[in-house]
Amino acid sequence: MNAPQPVAALVPLDRSALPAPVLDAEPELVELYWAAWELAYQHVVTREGAPRSPYMDEGFDPDTIWIWDTCFMAHFCKYAPDLFPGVESFDNFYRPMYDGSPTSLKIHHPDNPPLFAWSEEEYVRHTGDLDRVRRLLRDKRYLQQHFAFMEGTPAGSRFPHSNIPTTVERVPRGYLWEGVTSGMDNTPRAPIQGEHGTSGGILWFDVAAQQALSARSIATLARLIGDSALAEEYDAHHARLVALVDDFWSAEHGFYFDRFAEEPHNFHRVRTPAVYWPLLAGACDAEQAAALATALADPTCFGGTVPWPSVARDDPEFRPDGMYWRGGVWVPVAYASARALADSGHHDVAHRASLDLIRHMAATWSSYSPPTIWEAYSPTRPAPSTAKDDRTPVRPDFCGWSALAPISMLIEHVLGFRVDALTRTLHYRPHLPGRTGIRNLRLADTRVTLIADDLTLTIDTDGPITLALSDRTIPLTPGHHLVERKGTFTSP
Repeated sequence: MNAPQPVAALVPLDRSALPAPVLDAEPELVELYWAAWELAYQHVVTREGAPRSPYMDEGFDPDTIWIWDTCFMAHFCKYAPDLFPGVESFDNFYRPMYDGSPTSLKIHHPDNPPLFAWSEEEYVRHTGDLDRVRRLLRDKRYLQQHFAFMEGTPAGSRFPHSNIPTTVERVPRGYLWEGVTSGMDNTPRAPIQGEHGTSGGILWFDVAAQQALSARSIATLARLIGDSALAEEYDAHHARLVALVDDFWSAEHGFYFDRFAEEPHNFHRVRTPAVYWPLLAGACDAEQAAALATALADPTCFGGTVPWPSVARDDPEFRPDGMYWRGGVWVPVAYASARALADSGHHDVAHRASLDLIRHMAATWSSYSPPTIWEAYSPTRPAPSTAKDDRTPVRPDFCGWSALAPISMLIEHVLGFRVDALTRTLHYRPHLPGRTGIRNLRLADTRVTLIADDLTLTIDTDGPITLALSDRTIPLTPGHHLVERKGTFTSP
């Protein structure tokens, strides 16, 4: 089988096509940002026999692709869609799974977290490409088919495009699943540890929440193309799944927990950042959202100088060096959590934790050898997490999904920018004093530069946009603009 070939071997990365962050007070974070793009570009590969080539390789196995790795990578590719094939890489799943296309790649865990619809929704908010949405929902029905796949595929099913049987199964009280398929491998949520976590004795709340997220995103995308019937159908799916997810909420503990599959379906009380999937899916009320925000600020849970350990710090299974999902800090889970918190109004918590995480990655880059971006990070010191053996480090050069923090979390939660190409709106929530901002940020076919200091915002745009601040909305014509900065900062 032919090995994938990096595009970078033929064409160097054109930095002028990328957004350029401005953060004068912490140049090391900007340096890490550019390093992440360079490493990620090494993972844009071509391969004979792949339905879509070039595509994003996750950096784990050159012959195999993972759904949730690829979906998460799309969340930084959206900032440079001409150079990084984010959602285009989804064709390497869509076409073998739903068109029967031949492929030279193996799909590991077709029942990985079902994140296609969420990632497609986020992507169109950057590109404004409604033709793609029409193809997905009307011509091919890929997103509806994948939603149905997760709902109706029996555990143990095998497919010619995959090298491993499925484990997810919908049962009346929820979903059976397991650690490796969930993406959280050796998580203590799985009470039976082995090659594939648990053999089905747990109802996993996160797959229910991810299905709810998919339903909500499909409904949103359907409305964008004027398909009200499809939107209503998936609104109903979303409401049904939200009710299911609520059954996993413990009011006593202010937390979501898995349940044991056997009667009386008691809670399996292990606290992990999977708890933020219901929040991202729109399944939480304000009180629940506040409880989850508190958990991220709590140093005994997911807070501290290194936020988002993969199991709460006060859990007996927490390992100071990470041991993969026994405490290791995983950037994609952090990204989803920060997005969930910000979208539910907890912008400041998302900002603080995101800044701490990126600082931790930068400190690891500068003090641990080799200087690179890792698959996961230690929750206690500037180093990579240990692997499942709790001795060797995880994989290096993992850009891959670990590029999400130095790129997307820096832009969205540290610098405070959020793009909506569909309404030509740039949302800006400044958190930091001093000179900050971004140059060459893409909003559909428009490029925007916004530089802030303690008194003013300077904006240059080559197309008409709306600038949405926390206290006002300002329509801007193409050209140069100077806006008075108001309000206080939320971060020192």
